[in-house]
Amino acid sequence: MPEGDTVWHTAAMLRDALAGKTLTRCDIRVSRYATVNLSGWMVDEVLSRGKHLFIRVGSASIHSHLKMDGSWRVGRHRVDHRVRIILEASGVRVLGIDLGVLEILDREHDQDVVAHLGPDLLGDDWDPAVATANLTVEPARPLAEALLDQRVMAGIGNVYCNELCFVTGLRPTSPVSAVANPHRLVARTRDMLWANRFQWARCTTGDTRPGRQLWVYGRQGLGCRRCGTPIAYDDTGDRVAYWCPACQR
Repeated sequence: MPEGDTVWHTAAMLRDALAGKTLTRCDIRVSRYATVNLSGWMVDEVLSRGKHLFIRVGSASIHSHLKMDGSWRVGRHRVDHRVRIILEASGVRVLGIDLGVLEILDREHDQDVVAHLGPDLLGDDWDPAVATANLTVEPARPLAEALLDQRVMAGIGNVYCNELCFVTGLRPTSPVSAVANPHRLVARTRDMLWANRFQWARCTTGDTRPGRQLWVYGRQGLGCRRCGTPIAYDDTGDRVAYWCPACQR
């Protein structure tokens, strides 16, 4: 599931593949931008902001959001109906697949679409004091809801949300006011994403062995890694919630 660390890693991959190279092919398979051709222009930079990714080419910026199923791939992968954009430069092919958002923006104003976001957990604008203030501004708000709000901190998705609730000892439905040390929670959030920014296989437990990387996410019915209690889950809302009934009060 793409979250801030995945997008940061993807941006680094695309930067290595495209930055400083002139596009020889630009095939956009979204009707609104199908006539846009950036061939002949150099890719100046690739950057991420929370879960958003920008490829700056000439005076334009290719803005994408992976949503639930999107990805960018480098190499001679098969081109099928899921491909939304094909970029080629110096023998390198890049495909944007199942992108939830794909649009071409004016480069000078491309950051307007992310101006509403809170501090980027993996960005130069990271500010734990601001993030803490954002998190605690509504004390009665459910913790999971606050963590998933990109206006609080940019980059958290449902995996990290559930894992953070576990390590904090609170259920996803607990109010923000139940967090004893909001500063510590914010620091843990940053640490989790920072530790995973260079890898695709996300790990929050510190144990990178297959099947042992996560505390609760996706582990419904399995024993809690701390106490053995079966992990509970609720899939009736917008996001699936996972928790240990014993460890999370």
